Order: sequence, then C-alpha cells, then structure tokens
Amino acid sequence: MLQNLRHCSLQLCLSRLIGLLMWLAISAPSKAATFNAGADLLRQPPIEINVSLGNAANELKFFPDALQFTAGKRYKLILTNPSSSKHYFTAKDFADSIWSQKVEAGGVEVKGTISELELKPGTTAEWVFVPIKSGTYELHCSIPGHAEAGMVGKLGISASTKVA
Repeated sequence: MLQNLRHCSLQLCLSRLIGLLMWLAISAPSKAATFNAGADLLRQPPIEINVSLGNAANELKFFPDALQFTAGKRYKLILTNPSSSKHYFTAKDFADSIWSQKVEAGGVEVKGTISELELKPGTTAEWVFVPIKSGTYELHCSIPGHAEAGMVGKLGISASTKVA
C-alpha cells in the first residue's frame, strides 16, 4: 500500500495516506503508533527554507539555486523577490511530487494544486508542503529570457530515512 502513494495524483495522496494510517492501526497497532507519531503532518513544525528570486542588483538567479527536501517532512518555503522586476517560481514536476498544504501571500491563503508562483517586485510568499515522491526536478523562471540568463535551479526530494 505504501508504494501506491508514489503513483497517486495529488488529490488522492492525502486520502491514501489516511487509508494507510488506518490500515496500520488495524493490522499492526505497535507499528501504527510509531508511524502515526511521525506522520501527523499538520502538527509537525515546518522546516523553513528561504529562497530569493533575483536580488537587489537584478541578477537573474535563484538564491540558492539548489534545494534538497526529504519525503514525509513538512516544509515552509519562504520566497522573496527583492528585485525590480517580477519573477516566476516554476516547477510543475516538483509540484506533482508534493502535497501542498497552502500558499500564503498578501493576506490570501491558496490551497490545492500549485505549480507556479508569480512574485512581483518586493513581495513574499510562503508555500507549505510535504514532499511525497523522490526525484530531482527542474526549477526555472518562465519569463522569456530569464531561464536562458541563468534563472534556473534544481529541487531534489530524497526518500524518507525513517524506519518503522
């Protein structure tokens, strides 16, 4: 059943995870207690990671341009744009490999499937998510010329190291 989580759509991942937890509670109560302690994702404090889309000198780069996450941990990606032009944080394949809890920006909270964020100059957005599927994913700014000028990166998800 755990392998099915790797191949489910984002909409089904959460319900399958809940089903897995229920299955564990019924079939192996001692293992379920250990698993539930680490799997209560909404109570897990997020690991905060700051990413800058460009900088005050208007360099077309992500700072940092390589990020590594661990499946099953909760993260808060704090995205800022200190430059004088808008930028996009575009990573569709990465977004397909995580469960997004929310994106919060400008007093608005957005839930659901998210694959691209546009940050206007001087703005900040917070993306809270849990990686589900391991792999290496491309990141880029989709404004014409920005990726070609170096506004690209890598987002990696490693398998959970937790042993039940």
